Amino acid sequence: MDGGKYDVIVVGAGHAGCEAALAAARMGCRTLLVTLSLEHIALMPCNPSVGGPAKGHLVREIDALGGEMARNTDRSYLQLRVLNTSKGPAVRALRAVCDKELYRRRMRQTLYRTAGLDVKEAAVAELLAPGGRVAGVRTRTGVVYRAPAVVLTTGVYLRSEIFIGELKYEGGPQGQPAAQELTASLTRLGLETGRFRTTTPPRVAGHTVDYSRLSQQPGSEEPLAFSFWDEPRRRRQLPCWLTYTNERAHALIRENVRRSPFSVDTWEGAEPRYCPSIEGKVMNFPERQAHQIFLEPEGWNTDEVYVMGLFTSLPEEVQLKVLRALPGLEQVELIRPGYGIEYDYLPPTQLKANLEAKAVQGLFCAGQLNGTSGYEEAAAQGIMAGINAVRYVRGEEPFVLGRSEAYIGVLIDDLVTKGPKEPYRMLTSRAEYRLLLRSDNADLRLSDYGHALGLLPEELYGRFCAKRAAIAAEKERLEKVRLVPGSEVNAALARLGSAPLERPATLAELLKRPELGYQDVASLAPPPVPVAPAVAQEVAVEIKYAGYIAKEEQQVRQFARLEGRRLPEEIDYAEIRALSAEAREKLARTRPATLGQAARIPGVSPADISVLLVYLKGKGQAGQ
Repeated sequence: MDGGKYDVIVVGAGHAGCEAALAAARMGCRTLLVTLSLEHIALMPCNPSVGGPAKGHLVREIDALGGEMARNTDRSYLQLRVLNTSKGPAVRALRAVCDKELYRRRMRQTLYRTAGLDVKEAAVAELLAPGGRVAGVRTRTGVVYRAPAVVLTTGVYLRSEIFIGELKYEGGPQGQPAAQELTASLTRLGLETGRFRTTTPPRVAGHTVDYSRLSQQPGSEEPLAFSFWDEPRRRRQLPCWLTYTNERAHALIRENVRRSPFSVDTWEGAEPRYCPSIEGKVMNFPERQAHQIFLEPEGWNTDEVYVMGLFTSLPEEVQLKVLRALPGLEQVELIRPGYGIEYDYLPPTQLKANLEAKAVQGLFCAGQLNGTSGYEEAAAQGIMAGINAVRYVRGEEPFVLGRSEAYIGVLIDDLVTKGPKEPYRMLTSRAEYRLLLRSDNADLRLSDYGHALGLLPEELYGRFCAKRAAIAAEKERLEKVRLVPGSEVNAALARLGSAPLERPATLAELLKRPELGYQDVASLAPPPVPVAPAVAQEVAVEIKYAGYIAKEEQQVRQFARLEGRRLPEEIDYAEIRALSAEAREKLARTRPATLGQAARIPGVSPADISVLLVYLKGKGQAGQ
């Protein structure tokens, strides 16, 4: 059966697939989104949260480009707060706990209402790519959908298997079927696959928890919004709760660790570093007497509570005993057991920086298929893959964000250059230019791109331009208005806990004092019109950290010299004998696009980069 012709086909409707499909359709391409289950679109199979350090940065970057995750979070959160408020602005980030059902229902509605986007339920069994060029997909029932570009966002469903103690069966999260046929199709096209494993926590019945024995973790009292385009507002929130493991729970885990299929001493793979199992924590850190366990509600209309921190693949009866050993959970009932999952992924060094497969033209890959973990990492890749699929179809240059422009750039560069040895998680420590890539300035960094791509509507872009102009105007005012020493000014400074003036100083100079905030300085010489909180925040950060920001900008300029020197696609690294053997192997495998990317490949030394510079000079390409 001929299912029709599209410009772009997206396979999989998790967080990557939703962003990819919306981006392609909003950019004007006729788009098909194919999913195993319409009911599980935008499913949150693990935690109910969006954001956190680095992950929250990704969400705001998606939003600045014109994506959907932040807006959908604002419409479905149970709790929203800012993390790391006691630290610098580079690592502060929003984190939301969402109503899982409401989140996916609203995302599904958004997809259905998007012009140019068809959503269909089907299992894709084969990628059609004669001669190494994408032509479409074939479903399990034999329907062929044709398109010159396909975005694969299959998550953890490729030949996935579930493990609970000694029990093992084929399947995906929350009872969904595994995608069994597609891996074979990809390997026939010359793509390499690997296997990853991870674990999830159990869910418990909220009415069986004794909250009086737990520490409450409330949401923010300050009005907040994840999206730059939503008005921050105060609304009712649900608290999260904190408890701890103890020696009794640890003893139960040690006694039964052999019954865990992913136990640390029997599993050949590496323990995931960033979502480690409770078995791994107990066995690897015997000196730790307790580990934090957070209880997070999963919705307004459900009794289901997510047990954050108790990732496990222990047998179900052992999980219940461990839970009941924890303070406040002595009478708890299990709703869903935790489980381990093993699945196929594509090592992402097989991809170009635009997320197109090197071996198959027109095939783009995003999300956990590329070896990442987390909804935010998936969505970030999804919007980029959707954008680049459209640009491929139109014959336009790829859209690639640099490491100095966005956490999205750091994420994708890490994936395609280094390749993960375990499920990759975005961390602020992975970014060299953290002060430039703050959560608060994502719109200043990326909204021009979003508008130029056709993802950010005129009305929203106009609001952004007004905000940018207001920031510039207020910075200019603070740098021009000068206060002179006097009894009135010094008395006001004393009330603010700051030293008196001994010489004239601008408001900007006063704002650089650690003890003074924007509102303090503005009270000394109020602006002619009220300044919006987001504008005030941005002005304060840019002025207070101006010296550090300037240093990072200088580093970016130095870095750009290497990043601007392109390496020819046809270069034969085996012929460059001055390179180390490891460098020749790694460079030939990764095929970096620039010297900067080559320098980030593990095993490629500074000496190897010098050799490549000499090689390029000999070819007359040193300045390209």
